[in-house]
Amino acid sequence: MNTQRFITQLLHAFLLVIGCFACGSPSGTASKEQTNIDMNDPNLLKEQVSNHKIIVYQVMARLFGNKNMTNKYYGSMEENGVGKMNDFDDIALKATKKMGFTHVWYTGIIEHATMNDNTKYGIPLDDADVIKGMAGSPYAIKDYYDINPDLAVDVPNRMKEFEALVERTHQNGLKVIIDFVPNHVARNYKSDAKPENTKDLGETDDKTKSFSPMNNFYYLPNTKFVVPKEYKIPEFLKIKTKNGQYEEVPAKATGNDVFSHAPSINDWFETIKLNYGVDIQNGRKKAFDPVPDTWVKMKDILLFWAAKGVDGFRCDMAEMVPVEFWNWAIPQVKQANADIVFIAEIYNPNEYKNYIETGKFDYLYDKVGLYDTLKAVMQHRASASDIQKNWKQTEGINNRMLRFLENHDEQRIASRDFVGEPRRAFPAMAVSALLNSGPVMVYFGQEVGEKGEGSEGFGGEDGRTTIFDYWGVPAHQKMMNGGKFDGGGLDEPQKEILYFYSTLLNFCTQNEAISSGELYDLQSANTQNYDVHKVYAFLRFTKNQKLLIIVNFDNHSQPKDVRLQIPPNAMALMGYAPDENIKLKETFLSGNTLNQKANENIKLKLAPLGTYIYSIEKL
Repeated sequence: MNTQRFITQLLHAFLLVIGCFACGSPSGTASKEQTNIDMNDPNLLKEQVSNHKIIVYQVMARLFGNKNMTNKYYGSMEENGVGKMNDFDDIALKATKKMGFTHVWYTGIIEHATMNDNTKYGIPLDDADVIKGMAGSPYAIKDYYDINPDLAVDVPNRMKEFEALVERTHQNGLKVIIDFVPNHVARNYKSDAKPENTKDLGETDDKTKSFSPMNNFYYLPNTKFVVPKEYKIPEFLKIKTKNGQYEEVPAKATGNDVFSHAPSINDWFETIKLNYGVDIQNGRKKAFDPVPDTWVKMKDILLFWAAKGVDGFRCDMAEMVPVEFWNWAIPQVKQANADIVFIAEIYNPNEYKNYIETGKFDYLYDKVGLYDTLKAVMQHRASASDIQKNWKQTEGINNRMLRFLENHDEQRIASRDFVGEPRRAFPAMAVSALLNSGPVMVYFGQEVGEKGEGSEGFGGEDGRTTIFDYWGVPAHQKMMNGGKFDGGGLDEPQKEILYFYSTLLNFCTQNEAISSGELYDLQSANTQNYDVHKVYAFLRFTKNQKLLIIVNFDNHSQPKDVRLQIPPNAMALMGYAPDENIKLKETFLSGNTLNQKANENIKLKLAPLGTYIYSIEKL
């Protein structure tokens, strides 16, 4: 991209951000009698649309504000630094809001097991034999009622710092999401911050029984837990609790449903499975009457955080918890706060509708559908036309699916393991954000091309940003620019990436066709007009606004000349007669305008990795 064109586009993006686009000339949708509209058109998504586009910014709280660039392998908190809740100050939150986000998912807020020594604050040491990484996994919860002390400037007042974070986030026009980890806890779980008269998990368990609906854990009587022999940390680390003396008698079942006293290194050996009244070893028989004790304890934990002003929960591995629990618990939490949202991490498409209809979830992960397909398209392993299969497979719940290209579990787009070039994500990100009115998510650093390089420690060299170690995130640190959050440290290519994401995300929230419009897929009508394996096109429209969106996944070729056809039925659905004079105004990265008849093919030139959004209006 040359400098002059970039400046022109940046000016256009600024005008876009500070004011909504004109929605085009209103045109009432024509009646079936007038136009013979086919409402059973297979390219039309037939489902009720939402009226609010949620844009989620996932941030690893301990990494986000860290300005330390040492990045020593297996470095301690003192060596490599750590971000604090206070780093999410007004400057950072205003910058987040300006990028187009509506919600911040603060990952790693609740106290989890760590190798860090906090005994001077009265916090017991955790046993390093069952901790992954110096900082520990944020999904091995040590105390559901407490805050990770690493995140506090004043550790004894860590809960007050969290409450201030919630208030500060709200004051900047953003909502707060935190993790709820319902399936498993750290092996050394013990709450010292639980409310008065609250029984701890496992406190009243009958450990002689492998299963009881009133037990919080599953037990393996007459066994002793064995740490995987392969689990080692470098000899140069002097961690006094890494001594092979961890004791757990009787052994408990491991978090990923492993009923063995000696789980493998590939299991979630640092966690123990919670018991929701399902006898997993006996045909998964359910014992839900009376209500299992774990249900009550976990519902109380949700209500505790809801009372702190939290606006939503991202529920870790929600499908490993019986849907009956969610059906029972979520309505009770929503009684306390009707606007609170629940997002399920779920990977089984056969259970999607069950977890929405029975489980009462607001949104579900769309990982095995659209994410996997877009990754394959970006890597030239699949056709762009496969995208249509995804929205058809989730028809009826598309607007309940959370779309993303990165999160803490997945590889960075710019890593060698993914595609190695952040601009390759532009067309895929446009599809993720614009295809439906459901939520879309960005992982911090994605918007500036973070590569996830380096062997951090337990995280290893895997194309991901570690969740286990103390670390700095280089591209994000450049954007943070010492706390100014003005992108001052970014190079020109990184500024282009930030510009693209900010423009796209603001477009989502400022245009009703994206936040609440219908979807019409154009691939089937254009198999002879353009390369449907590299190019994807669709319409989003409401009564007042009609948009044509076309993206080019090809990063190798010269600009593509395409002749795009919008079928007569699609034009009729948008309220246009076949011989009507229309104009197409590019409203995303430039201001080109095309004038033509509604029934004429649209001639376009697509740059490699180009994203184009045209507003269709009457002349």
